[in-house]
Amino acid sequence: MQVVAMKLVTFDDGRVGHLAGDTVVELACGSTREFFERGGRVAETGERIDRSAVRLRAPIVPKKFFHTAGNFTEHHTELQAVNWSHPVHKGIVFFQNVDAIIGPDDAIVYPEGLTRELDYELELGIVIGRSGKFFSPEEAEDYIAGYLIFNDITARDIQRREMQSGVFSFSKGIDTFCPIGPWIVTKDEVPDPQRLAMRLRVNGEVRQRGNTAQMVISIPHLVAHHSAQGYSAGDIITTGTISGVAAVQPDPFAFYLRPGDEIEAEIEGIGVLRNHVVPWSAAHDTPPYTTDLYSQAAG
Repeated sequence: MQVVAMKLVTFDDGRVGHLAGDTVVELACGSTREFFERGGRVAETGERIDRSAVRLRAPIVPKKFFHTAGNFTEHHTELQAVNWSHPVHKGIVFFQNVDAIIGPDDAIVYPEGLTRELDYELELGIVIGRSGKFFSPEEAEDYIAGYLIFNDITARDIQRREMQSGVFSFSKGIDTFCPIGPWIVTKDEVPDPQRLAMRLRVNGEVRQRGNTAQMVISIPHLVAHHSAQGYSAGDIITTGTISGVAAVQPDPFAFYLRPGDEIEAEIEGIGVLRNHVVPWSAAHDTPPYTTDLYSQAAG
């Protein structure tokens, strides 16, 4: 598909637009998914709004969200030192919970009734521009529409429990655990997506640093391989994270996220996705949610 180079945004109550400097230019479509379904053939409404006057939202809610693990060389090496019950093989993919998606400047709610080990993982998100299946790496470029930033928030204590069965899903799919944004940068604005510097900061301190050049499986091969599952316009597939997550540190508890933390996930040429962590009580008027699933099983 051919889409003019731009930064696509979703703002306020779900309106769609693109950035022109410090101005949001509204587009006449109901969602960014619709934008891609229509091949980018969407007119402007004529309304132009100062960016400071709008509230940016998650730029897209895909039909399917393909989540990759173990795909960066240094991070894959780090994982060998973590006491998982099963290995994390390179480039494995599982589905993310799209209902957990939040956007730029939204709060990540710390579910203290479920976890004490909240981690961060900076990833590049690839936005699929049109439906398709069973295509080659050489054909993959025709299906890629753009890129965004994804911060894969993970409850490591829950993940260790899940990994005893060789899976992980619940630990990454809890409400608010899926920050994406701050916009979709169309692929024509990214000359070489395999040469992008990546870094994540917590309270201004760099925790993760890497580059998309360190990927084990390249973007075209990753996108093509999972085309067997079928893509719809607007779907997302992520690349996996870089080194430096809290779980692999000598003292992980000195690095795990806590309420009050400010996170900046940055990828060269894409932008900066900012989110903050709040306690359960800041988002709910009920006691922290908990579950006795495992204690019941033990009984």
